[in-house]
Amino acid sequence: MKIHEYQGKAVLAQYGVPVPRGKVAYTVDEAVEAAKGLGLPVVVKAQIHAGGRGKAGGVKVARSIEECEALAKKMLGMRLKTHQTGPEGRMVRRLLIEQGLDLEGAREMYLAILVDRAAGRPVFMASASGGVEIEEVAARDPRAIHREYVEPAVGFQPFQARKLAFALALPGGLVSKAVALMTSLYRAFEGADASLVEINPFLMTRAGELIALDAKVNFDDNALFRHGELVELRDFDEEEPLEVEASKYSLNYIKLEGGSVGCMVNGAGLAMATMDIIKLAGGSPANFLDVGGGASADQIKNAFRILLADPDVRAVLINIFGGILRCDVLAEGVIAAVRALQVKVPVVVRMKGNNEEKGRSMLRESGLNFDTADTMTEAAEKVVRAAVGAAR
Repeated sequence: MKIHEYQGKAVLAQYGVPVPRGKVAYTVDEAVEAAKGLGLPVVVKAQIHAGGRGKAGGVKVARSIEECEALAKKMLGMRLKTHQTGPEGRMVRRLLIEQGLDLEGAREMYLAILVDRAAGRPVFMASASGGVEIEEVAARDPRAIHREYVEPAVGFQPFQARKLAFALALPGGLVSKAVALMTSLYRAFEGADASLVEINPFLMTRAGELIALDAKVNFDDNALFRHGELVELRDFDEEEPLEVEASKYSLNYIKLEGGSVGCMVNGAGLAMATMDIIKLAGGSPANFLDVGGGASADQIKNAFRILLADPDVRAVLINIFGGILRCDVLAEGVIAAVRALQVKVPVVVRMKGNNEEKGRSMLRESGLNFDTADTMTEAAEKVVRAAVGAAR
């Protein structure tokens, strides 16, 4: 789960990470009042779930109340387009009004903690190159990114923080401050069950203060049952509507751009393989949809409804391994969904496993126009042909 910058800073501040003072504003009047309370200058920041806001005009300095008001009027309601939003952009519905800091003589660096899945443990990263797209830095000079892997059983150790502070070439008098800040940052990462905490830029002011000038925080969805207070931070306006709808039924759905074949699969690995084989057959998947190992007929019906709500879908491929989810239960759900939703697009079904023959028999006897396949290759070729034909 992603949250906004101002929310991420509030979470980090609870663990002792120093952040600038700021207030969220939903209206122009709230932005003006926030600026008056914080004192000038202030920074007006558009709040969307995407990076690159500064380059796109979503971060501006206001040196007067009038300038703050003008910027708030311009930003609220605008559709901000960055390299992470895609060409459609994101609607700005809230602003962060933040105290302006003296950046003259300041150093901008980079800190992040994330889960390295290959290593099977968290990694704390630091770079002296901050305030820019860190992906470019890593591609240009991998040695500019310093890493400390954290053993979960013992946690982030002070010596590791000192190694990162030395790697950033911080003045000797600031090393202890940096160790305290990094330790607090890791406590926040661990305590909030985060999957990512990124500070870019991590600022060292001319006066010797260390501040998290920006904050990107993502949480592990699987741990949210432990954090009811964090669930309340979710902004549904920043998420794909169909993905939000799918989450209500415990379905894992991700919309993909430009695809025409709707996919309904059980199991993430099989879903990925299904998308690959559709591409191999010359088509393009419209989504990732994992209905889970134990999906019910009702979940299948809702999954179908969500698939067909995407206007780009020209044909549907259902690829199910009948383990926990029996093939006859799948067939029951699919038949009910096709009848209730009056499905017009072609549907290709490939099912293997528990009660496979019974499931196929139910599809044949339904009187509906299903096409079946024995192998994934055959299913992919059939659904791609059907999608091309439906598009004509």
